[in-house]
Amino acid sequence: MNFTSPRRLPWLLLISALVMLTDHLSKTWVTTHIHLGGAIPILPGILRITHWTNEGAAFSLFANSASPDMVRWGLIGFSLLAALVVFVAMFRLGSRFTLTTVALALIFGGALGNVHDRIAYGSVVDFIEVHIFRYHWPDFNVADSAIVTGACLLLLDSLWPKDEDEGDEEEDDEEEED
Repeated sequence: MNFTSPRRLPWLLLISALVMLTDHLSKTWVTTHIHLGGAIPILPGILRITHWTNEGAAFSLFANSASPDMVRWGLIGFSLLAALVVFVAMFRLGSRFTLTTVALALIFGGALGNVHDRIAYGSVVDFIEVHIFRYHWPDFNVADSAIVTGACLLLLDSLWPKDEDEGDEEEDDEEEED
């Protein structure tokens, strides 16, 4: 069996690391410059930078649970399992840059960014608040944005028509290596 590690995996991991770094730096800036519950208007009536913590899942789901420690460790366990599955998929598909592999790198970085906060601080800092007309989107952060962007890219890629020659290109790449 001729096994070579995926050539693009380091670059995909770099994308994940940049997501994690950007997420961490932005949350650090918010926590040091905006008091909890405070906000800085960016586009009045549309976009504010806020400072909230979220002990629950997306949209503060389970945040008011009677067992907050169980929720925290359940979310950590689920996030780590999901990150492992995404990493394995990224490793298996990581020989080329595709919409799928970039999406997986975004999801991986976002998942690890939020799980880091849950382990280290017990909650996640959310700070981007968006209002569109009368609709208020729940506050979110860079990691959440990366996860959602990655999921949208996966959906887009699944709807995109596939070329029948795509598999042949992969075989050609492998033959060039020999």
